[in-house]
Amino acid sequence: MSVFDLLKHETTIREFPAGATLFAAGDPGDAMYYVLDGEVEVLVGDKPINSHGPGEIFGEMALIDREVRSATVRARTDCRVVTVDQRRFVFLVTQQPYFALEVMGILADRLRLRTQA
Repeated sequence: MSVFDLLKHETTIREFPAGATLFAAGDPGDAMYYVLDGEVEVLVGDKPINSHGPGEIFGEMALIDREVRSATVRARTDCRVVTVDQRRFVFLVTQQPYFALEVMGILADRLRLRTQA
């Protein structure tokens, strides 16, 4: 069981049809997301750089550095996501240490992928 399974029981669930933009580069970073169903793609400009499916998170960077979104995320398929706002994110990080470690691990993996030749 993943520590992110805690998010399955959150009440803020949003649905997006395929092709819908969840957020755009430059938007305020007010939430992170956990994919329940479907798939989203991450784009820098028009170039897809990553995708996320069920059980994965995205958008967490903006909650950590409190900057605007660095990329656009669009629904590749119809999808349902859990929205975790800043307040809930801070609660999870402080009350569930494994949650914080998992988020750091994901960030490290993504950075490693970007820096490998």
